[in-house]
Amino acid sequence: METIKINTSQHVEIDYPVAGLGERVAAYLLDFAMFMIIYFIAMIALAIIGIESTLKNSSIVIMVIIFAVGYVFYDLLCEVIFNGQSLGKKLLKIKVVSLDGGQASIGQYFIRWVFRIVDFTLTANMLGFICVAVSEKKQRIGDLVAGTTLIRTVPATKMEHIAFHPFESEEYIPVFENVTILSDRDVELIHEVVRTYYTTHNAQLIYQMAAKVSGHLAVAIPEGMNEMQFLKTVSSDYIYLTSRAV
Repeated sequence: METIKINTSQHVEIDYPVAGLGERVAAYLLDFAMFMIIYFIAMIALAIIGIESTLKNSSIVIMVIIFAVGYVFYDLLCEVIFNGQSLGKKLLKIKVVSLDGGQASIGQYFIRWVFRIVDFTLTANMLGFICVAVSEKKQRIGDLVAGTTLIRTVPATKMEHIAFHPFESEEYIPVFENVTILSDRDVELIHEVVRTYYTTHNAQLIYQMAAKVSGHLAVAIPEGMNEMQFLKTVSSDYIYLTSRAV
């Protein structure tokens, strides 16, 4: 299963699975069904009103024009306004993101929209579907050019799989102020060691990692704090301090 890593503001990487062809098609059909329902409701309302024939005909023409314009610009406007989601995408829990895992720019949304002509209109949808089916990141031509793809908004990495959960408390007081000399990779390694401990229950891994970290920071593990608590505190301090430095 293809995934894209997205960094949270607390420097925690979350894996999100890439949306497949079936989810894209289902989202498109939901959006199209919504348009058809709105169109038929409008037509029925005009018929019920029973206005004069000439006015009725002109109203139908106006409705058709509004419907056509809305249909053409629907995806672009929704993705810009709703951060990469149309109604169908929201219901299917998928969204457009940049390949670096960040939110796509207005320019990227625009490129995707322009290339709908190639992916869908000129090729009867076939080019877009084939490209999504065979490309590594499940991208149509518009995605390849814009540098985007669609992800499922439900992450593959669950919060319970992360050793140190992100927090939003403004009242947190760091214990080790010099943890910023560590790198993201150092803290990721701490996370990995703790996750491994929870799987293997090999306490020696925790002792060795705590010794290396305390030596690197040139600090002693405070009295009353065990090695696991020390590693968690170091990670929490790092997350807190670096998230406020950006």
